[in-house]
Amino acid sequence: MDGVILLQKQLVDYSTSLYKEGFLDDQFKQLQQLQDESNPDFVVEVVYLFFEDSERLLNELSKTLNQQIVDFKKVDAHVHQLKGSSSSIGAQRVQKVCIAFRNYCEEQNTEGCLRCLQLVKHEYSLVKNKLETMFKLEKQVLAAGGSIPMH
Repeated sequence: MDGVILLQKQLVDYSTSLYKEGFLDDQFKQLQQLQDESNPDFVVEVVYLFFEDSERLLNELSKTLNQQIVDFKKVDAHVHQLKGSSSSIGAQRVQKVCIAFRNYCEEQNTEGCLRCLQLVKHEYSLVKNKLETMFKLEKQVLAAGGSIPMH
């Protein structure tokens, strides 16, 4: 049983660090509270939908920003969607970059938008890796016979 307690502690420490480092905010905790025995994979499913949606939007943004004439309304619509979906799962750092990104869209500043695109891709990649690691730790806890501690 010591192994389970150790894994649980590792999971709690890891998820606590995600909040301290600003990767996640309280919205993610609210998402976790919606999960129960009748839907044990709720959070993972919602987060993986976020991953799919984000990757599609980031590809669209790359395409749109690399056009000869940039359609800033289209860019802004994609960034707005990304901001909303990142906000809904609590991916705070992605959301914050999207706010700056939208300001560059308003100014029709292609250079600023391209810089934000790189930054948002970076922040998305970080939060994706962090969440995938957290889900692996949760699986290890469950496989060892433990339960997921609430944070």
